[in-house]
This record gives sequence, structure tokens and C-alpha cells, in this order.
Amino acid sequence: MTATMEISITKVQNSRLSEVDFDNLPFGKVFTDHMLEADYENGEWKNVQIKPYGSFSITPALAVLHYGQAIFEGIKAYKDADGNAYIFRPYDNFKRFNISAQRMQMPEVPEEIFMDGMVKLISLDKDWIPSKEDNALYIRPFMISTDELIGVRPSDKYKFLIILSPSGPYYNAPMRLLVEEEYVRAAEGGAGYAKAAGNYGAAMFPTAQAKKGGYDQVLWTDATAHKYVQECGTMNVFFIIGNTAITPDLSQGTILAGVTRKSVITLLQDMGLNVEERPLSIDEIVAAYRDGQLNEIFGTGTAATISYVQELRYNDIEMKFAPDSWKTAAKIKERLTDIRVARSEDVYNWMLSVK
Repeated sequence: MTATMEISITKVQNSRLSEVDFDNLPFGKVFTDHMLEADYENGEWKNVQIKPYGSFSITPALAVLHYGQAIFEGIKAYKDADGNAYIFRPYDNFKRFNISAQRMQMPEVPEEIFMDGMVKLISLDKDWIPSKEDNALYIRPFMISTDELIGVRPSDKYKFLIILSPSGPYYNAPMRLLVEEEYVRAAEGGAGYAKAAGNYGAAMFPTAQAKKGGYDQVLWTDATAHKYVQECGTMNVFFIIGNTAITPDLSQGTILAGVTRKSVITLLQDMGLNVEERPLSIDEIVAAYRDGQLNEIFGTGTAATISYVQELRYNDIEMKFAPDSWKTAAKIKERLTDIRVARSEDVYNWMLSVK
């Protein structure tokens, strides 16, 4: 496909927009009128189209159902006070999507499909972008293998789609986290850095066990010693110890390189805080808590944005916090929000305007 190829557009006859209660939006349960779809066959992308959101038929032999070649991204679009639409750092997600594709032996999606298609799709469904605080239009690009074959090998055919979902906050309250010491999210040499569907499926059992104990998510640790913290199920994590912000580093390939994480590091540095990306042990965290130096813990992610942590449990040690008194996380959340809805200047060029 070349950059001059047109994306065909078929509009819905009757919009469902009037049926949506924008004052009470759940996360990821409401979808807009249209979606983008493209097929990969015989080494090329084809049938690129925007069409009414809806189901498509599959065969029981569909490769993705058996061998898990599936990747996705999460992006958000916002409106400013004048109703103009913007997407937050979509090129970063586009690049990460193709890194995931490479790891899962899938074809890369060209920019003219991923980026141009996304902009056209959001332009068409722009009225679905919520204007309420902490709400956004969640953008879900994803790709699946579509060979009709039982056999362990990379598929020859793939389908790429983008769907849109006006959504409220992912977490409505500060979280309680449990340090996971038995199960593993990712090991060196694995696919932890890829946004692959299987990573999330494998995390569901230990997360469910944690929820039985009253916790919202697990805080993963390394696969070897279960000593160094990694990330949570839906977000990267930051610790403010003294006057330093510390977040686990990406060097082992076991942690997702979050776009919000990257943005928060920039904002923290511009606020004058020292930021360290390095291995961080749970023992160091406990010691900082006991010394009164562990000031804040918060998660970062596209869905979660900035999520405060009110409790962290490790073995029999309960570390409890009062997020209402925090300064750093609150300031970061405010600055991110102001940039996203154009209340302050986008000095970082993070926002892509949807014309």
C-alpha cells in the first residue's frame, strides 16, 4: 500500500450517539459508530476500510484462537474547550505496536494505515469524544492472525482493526496492591516488552487471587529472585523516595515501555525532581517506608493515566498511604490533563490535532 491509496469509508445510516449516557460512562463497554479494518494477505495490506462498527464471522480453525498471535495498543483522544479533537502521543504507540508485531512474528502495519486511518476514524466519530473531566475516547488498535489452519507456525494472513470507546476512569479510587512472589508476568528473553494479548491472559489468575484478598492489582517482581519490582497488571509504577522519583528500568525487556511512563519522566524532570530508572528491590521500598522516606506510589498508563496507591502489601507488611495529601502525583496528573485538553501549551508536541 502506498501513501496515496484511499481508505474507503462507509458511514452508518443511523448513529447510536444519542443512546449514550455521557455522564455515566463505564470503561471499555461502549463503542462508537465506526471502526477501521484492513487485511494482510500474500505479503501486502489490502481492503483498508472504515465501516459501521459490528461483528465479523470467523472459523473455529482461526489461527489466533489456537496460537495466540494477537497484539494491541491503547491510545486516548481528548477535546479542548472549543470542541477541537487531539490524540495523545499516537506515534509512540504506533512505533511500539510494530515492535510488538516483530516480537510476535507478525507483519508491521504501515503508518498510512495505522496513523492516517486512526485520524480519519476519529474525525468521523469526533462527537463521541467525552468532554467530562477524567473521560476520554479510548482508541484500541489491534491485530490478529487469521489463517484457517491447525499448525504451529506464524500465520500468513492477518487482520488489523481500530475500534473506539468513549470511557470514564479506569480506576475510580486509589488502589491497593499486593506484591506477587509466586507467579511471573515476564522473564528475560520473553515477550514482556510486547503488548501481546497472552501477557494479559496469563496475568488473570494471580490477579484474581489478589482480588479475593481485597486488592486491586498485583505488583509483579522479577522471575528469578522475586525481589525486584517490575510493573502492575495495567500500568508502570513510580515511587517517590525522599526527593527522588524511582521507576523500574526497561533494560531486561520484562517491562512494557509505557507512553504515559515516558511522559511522566519528562514532567518529573521538568518539575526539578531527580528521576532514576533502575532496579528497585522490595527490601529498599520497605526500608524507605519504615524510615518515613516513601512519600508516594502511583501507577501510570493510558487506561489508568495516573493512579494513586493507598496500600502496598508485602508478606505481612502493610504499607499504607494518604494520597489526598500527595503533591507530586497530583501535580503530574494536573499537568498531563491540562496538556491533553489544551488548557496549557503543548511545549512537548505530544498532541496530534484531528482535522
